[in-house]
Amino acid sequence: MHLRCSDPDCAATLDLHDRALSCPVCADLLEVVVDSIANTPAELKRMWLERRCSYAPLDASGVWRFREFLPDCYSEVVTMSEGNNPLVKGHRTAQWCGVRNLNFKHLGWNPTACFKDLGMTVGMTEAVYVGAKSVGCASTGNTAASLAAYAARAGLTAKVYLPAGQVSQNKLAQALDFGAEVVQLEGSFDLALERMLHSPDRDLYFLNSINPFRLEGQKMAIFEMLEQLGWEVPDYVVVPGGNLGNTSAFGKAFLELQTAGFLDKVPRLVVVQAEGANPFAQMWRSGAAELTPVEQPETAATAIRIGNPRSWKKALRAVQHSKGFVMDVTDEEIAEAKAMIGGDGIGCEPASATTLAGLRKAAARGKVDRDAVVVAILTGHALKDTDFIIKSQRFEHVLQGEVQL
Repeated sequence: MHLRCSDPDCAATLDLHDRALSCPVCADLLEVVVDSIANTPAELKRMWLERRCSYAPLDASGVWRFREFLPDCYSEVVTMSEGNNPLVKGHRTAQWCGVRNLNFKHLGWNPTACFKDLGMTVGMTEAVYVGAKSVGCASTGNTAASLAAYAARAGLTAKVYLPAGQVSQNKLAQALDFGAEVVQLEGSFDLALERMLHSPDRDLYFLNSINPFRLEGQKMAIFEMLEQLGWEVPDYVVVPGGNLGNTSAFGKAFLELQTAGFLDKVPRLVVVQAEGANPFAQMWRSGAAELTPVEQPETAATAIRIGNPRSWKKALRAVQHSKGFVMDVTDEEIAEAKAMIGGDGIGCEPASATTLAGLRKAAARGKVDRDAVVVAILTGHALKDTDFIIKSQRFEHVLQGEVQL
């Protein structure tokens, strides 16, 4: 195993444990490469199912259970049984958005209530392996909470950079509860990331999704999803688009599984951004070769309020390989979709609801067939942003001192 530049025209290689975050030749992001898989797909499918009967920490994790596709150098891992997130059938939501077969892959049902835990278990394990004493990230909230929790488990110091006043109090409370040092900065997430990357602390190990080990964990959501579908490939996988780490990770998973002989086709990846933070969608519509950042991103879906996604090149290659597409939705459409997901008894944070909002719009425009098999990714739990829920509800009337909604 080794690190490789993610730009296929460069493909420079580095040692697996090099702490670089970008290619020293072309400055593109790096990725972990698994050179070969010893077992056949049939053998691995059987092995992965058998591990579900084990209580061993590695087998109990929905990430490390698929460890043949992960770096195999670790004698100890930092895990909290992340993953194991069910597929939940959409009933009212499927009818509402105009498709017959809709499942939600709810990654909000993780230890810190967010998909970030899938990547953090691998990223934090690598941090421990290379001898890091402190770890850091810039965040819109979820990464901070996840990093703080896994750092606490690993016995490392956590430092998180947050855009002041733009992070859900629920997420901030998590980071504080897990003992992180919180630095709030004026400006956007993108400015917070720049500040972190130029931190004078040279020993700080960075764990944003530009870290290739983060994506190794996040890609395992696809392994688990396909196993739950009996390895029948869905027609579409719809994912929220913020910093585009998940899109990149999912595309990598599909490519690796296809190359290893697990799949004869890949689903179409559909990336949905919020209209006020939509640089990737703008780029897709215009056909531009380069992404133009949104200088002042604005959306009530704070988890994807990102104007300069660093993983856009990886994400673009993933969407193109899958013959997918990119779109955006308004905050009003997000709120309506979130209410529908709640009405189906599932619940999610606002950013997650972009998937359902986008699916409805795409189906209405004829871009998704009514009989298509669709998996919509939900990235965060409903309790990640309770303020959004309260503000979106209308108080009807008050009777005898009791408030009725």
